[in-house]
Amino acid sequence: MPTLLIVIIILAIIFDFINGFHDAANSIATIVSTKVLTPFQAVIWAAFFNFVAYFIFSDLGVADTVAKTVHKDSITLIVIVSGIIAAIFWNLLTWWYGIPSSSSHTLIGGFAGAAIAHAGFSSIDTGVILKTVIFIVLAPLIGMLISIFITLVTVQRSFWLKLVIMSTIVIICVLFVPFKKEFEKWALLGLGIVFAGANFYIYLKGEGARRTTNMYKKLQLVSSAAFSVGHGGSDAQKVMGIIGAALIYNGTIADFSHLPAWVPIACYSAIAVGTLSGGWKIVKTMGTKITKVTPLEGVCAETAGAITLFTAASLGAPVSTTHTITGAIIGVGATKRLSAVRWGVTVNLIWAWILTIPVSGLVAAGIYFLLTHIL
Repeated sequence: MPTLLIVIIILAIIFDFINGFHDAANSIATIVSTKVLTPFQAVIWAAFFNFVAYFIFSDLGVADTVAKTVHKDSITLIVIVSGIIAAIFWNLLTWWYGIPSSSSHTLIGGFAGAAIAHAGFSSIDTGVILKTVIFIVLAPLIGMLISIFITLVTVQRSFWLKLVIMSTIVIICVLFVPFKKEFEKWALLGLGIVFAGANFYIYLKGEGARRTTNMYKKLQLVSSAAFSVGHGGSDAQKVMGIIGAALIYNGTIADFSHLPAWVPIACYSAIAVGTLSGGWKIVKTMGTKITKVTPLEGVCAETAGAITLFTAASLGAPVSTTHTITGAIIGVGATKRLSAVRWGVTVNLIWAWILTIPVSGLVAAGIYFLLTHIL
């Protein structure tokens, strides 16, 4: 195995680890800010379910999409290593300043930027890039709309109206949505039963403020776990896509159907260990600076984020978990009143999202030119 390929694999695993602690806030920010779990308990919880995603997301649709960002004949090991180094640089820079940027988009931007430096704009698949750019807008918007809807249904005073709405939506989805995997159907059904059962329990016991709060604190464990599974399944696959592209270029494997078992195990393990390390600066931004979140709102935001991530992974779309959960948190804040959202912070985050792909691409191009003179 060539030395540069080994370097790529090591750097990719390092990036996956950094991705874990950079994006730990996505999974644990609300559950920490609502004091359902301590920070230490929260990262263990999130890391465990990040790895559980390995047993659920087996079709590698997102990994395949990321690998196809660059046309096969334009991929070289120097292009790949330049993209990874640029992605690591941007992730560490945004982590240092507590900015919840997208690890997914910095990886795609770095890969594309290095390829453009190597072979021009014709080297990239504009369809994949366009899909990624579209989801920069769609992911937070979908997360926000779903979280608004879930919140408005959840805060309904009429238990029976709430139950009818929940049951109708779950039944329609189970019967008419063409799920790619049977697991997704049963997961949605199970989530609906948990929510309906919890509300039915409160209805029977009486809706006291303390009892309701305690119930939603318990439900946050479920919603946070679901989002962590979605986070692991979405983000680990992006690194698998990069390693897969390197192995295909080297001739080690013919295509993604032959991806060695150690690749997904290593990627899911790295992101889980990275999540254990936590990214406390970003946790603070996500959990307290955008809007203050109650346990009920935390459940709604995380559930909306999980639904968005599972849907995107099913479509093979490389969405940002950061964008998704940020949109969901904004959604629950907006249901109280628009002024509950700190829009100044939100605008700064949006600028970071817009700049991530082009800046990562420029940095990767610079690294590519540097490496071609050195190697």
